[in-house]
Amino acid sequence: MKATVDDDRCRGHGICCSTCPEVFDLSDDGYAVVLGGEVPAEHENDVRVAARACPERAITVH
Repeated sequence: MKATVDDDRCRGHGICCSTCPEVFDLSDDGYAVVLGGEVPAEHENDVRVAARACPERAITVH
């Protein structure tokens, strides 16, 4: 599984970082970024939760 963040939609709420800090972080500009490439299997559910919780719908799960 992979996750991506749409830079045009992200507003830096940080919900994804709170939900799954192992996969998401905030850049120096305050917007979400995905750490690494493939999402580790043990974090897949948390990434799905983070995607659903994103108020801007900026996270896509592939």
